[in-house]
Amino acid sequence: MNIGHAAKASGVSAKMIRHYESVGLLPPASRSDAGYRLYGGKDVHTLLFIRRSRDLGFSIEEIRSLVSLWQDRARSSREVKVLARQHLNYLDRKLDELQSMKNALSHLVSCCHGDDRPDCPILESLAGIEK
Repeated sequence: MNIGHAAKASGVSAKMIRHYESVGLLPPASRSDAGYRLYGGKDVHTLLFIRRSRDLGFSIEEIRSLVSLWQDRARSSREVKVLARQHLNYLDRKLDELQSMKNALSHLVSCCHGDDRPDCPILESLAGIEK
């Protein structure tokens, strides 16, 4: 199938398919006589794997490791779990950071009168002005 069909079948844009090839997550596609990329079912399956991994927030390097582990039938699930646990810990830290940002912004929003007056605690805080 051509790149458009592979994109549709996998839910990954043609641009991202080319990118995944360029960074080595997907092996280089075979080419038609006219030079167009050609993909098979295995490629689409790999693209689906990559897409699901991206949906879970794994980085390109983490996905590279996951794809390698997925393709290695002699792997231990321990390796996969370690990688997933590390990513889960990262997500927990990120959630804490986001919650902290939300709390700070929520406080600023509650302090702002939101009326016709020019003074605004949100802008003052962003400008570093202490009152």
